[in-house]
Amino acid sequence: MLEGALRDAGFDVVCAGDGEGAMKEIEEDVSRFGAIITDAHLGAGPDGWEVVRRARELAPSLPVIYITGAGAAEWASQGVPNSVLITKPFVPAQVITAIAGLLNQSDVC
Repeated sequence: MLEGALRDAGFDVVCAGDGEGAMKEIEEDVSRFGAIITDAHLGAGPDGWEVVRRARELAPSLPVIYITGAGAAEWASQGVPNSVLITKPFVPAQVITAIAGLLNQSDVC
C-alpha cells in the first residue's frame, strides 16, 4: 500500500525484502536514493537501524524515515540525527508528508 501511494505521489521506489537486500541496494549505489524509508525491525539479518547507519556512512545527509510498531522507544538511542519516526498504524499520507518535508529541508541546506 505504501509503495503504491509513494509512486502515486511521484516518487521512484526501490523495495528490498529484508535488511540484507536493503544493504545490497544501498552499497550498490547510494547516490540513486533521495531518502530512505525503513521499518526499524526487518527480521533476520540487519535491522532498519543498521541499514540506515550504513546508508548515512555513505551519504551523511540522506533523509530518513523509520516506521515501527514497537520500536519507538529505541529511536533515541538507535536512530540517526535528523530523521523522522512514524509509528504503526499509520496512513500513507503521513509518510508522504514526512518525506516531502525532509526533502524540502535538505534542499534548503
